[in-house]
Amino acid sequence: MELLEISLLTLAGFIAGFIDSIAGGGALILVPALLFAGYSPQLALGTEKYVSTVGTLAALYNFAKDKRVVWSLVGVGVVFAVVGAFIGAQVILLFDTNTIGKIITFLVPLGLAVTLLPKKQKRDSDQIDLKSKKILFGAPALCFVIGFYDGFFGPGTGSMLVLGFHLLLRLGLVEASATSKVFNLASNVGALIAFVWTGNILYLVGIPMLLANIAGNYVGSKVALRGGAKVVRGALVGSLVILFGSLLFKYVF
Repeated sequence: MELLEISLLTLAGFIAGFIDSIAGGGALILVPALLFAGYSPQLALGTEKYVSTVGTLAALYNFAKDKRVVWSLVGVGVVFAVVGAFIGAQVILLFDTNTIGKIITFLVPLGLAVTLLPKKQKRDSDQIDLKSKKILFGAPALCFVIGFYDGFFGPGTGSMLVLGFHLLLRLGLVEASATSKVFNLASNVGALIAFVWTGNILYLVGIPMLLANIAGNYVGSKVALRGGAKVVRGALVGSLVILFGSLLFKYVF
């Protein structure tokens, strides 16, 4: 049973990396997989951060190599993402197991609603005015709020980052996805520090999941560069629906 469990969690790691690299939402696979394996929400969230933090590097490598990352935006809000994630991770550790499960279940429909929001037209990244008040104040605020959400909850963070950059700056979805990886990585690091500090990570279980997640991120980012985010948007909605149903059954009924 332990071998089967590790094999299934490793498969979940690959699928999560694939989805996360294109449109975000890999935690929608990892967190419920760890929960159904019998681990507490704290360990599930901590281990997910351990796996996804390193896995994201593979996707970021491909996007950066293809010059899809808008690096000029990174310095505007990356620190805010880290601080928000660290604070969020500290807050979530104050709740008991059952309460955390119910909070996660309640937040899933919000993630689904954000995913289905209508998108604005693409705006060329070289037309972004980094000195505008909208960017100077809006981007840090967006990064802090989503960073806090990432540390507190996690699933759907990548999607929210993509949508935030897409709606706020009107970047193309591929560019928004590529740039969001830097912020997602930063917020993951902030939350990971808190989980490492409190000992809420399953390292032995996480290692094979991490390796599979790296592979999934690498393959998925290649698919995103070739075909865009349209195909995976549908997969992301499906993942949200599955997550909501599974957590609803586990923590509500």
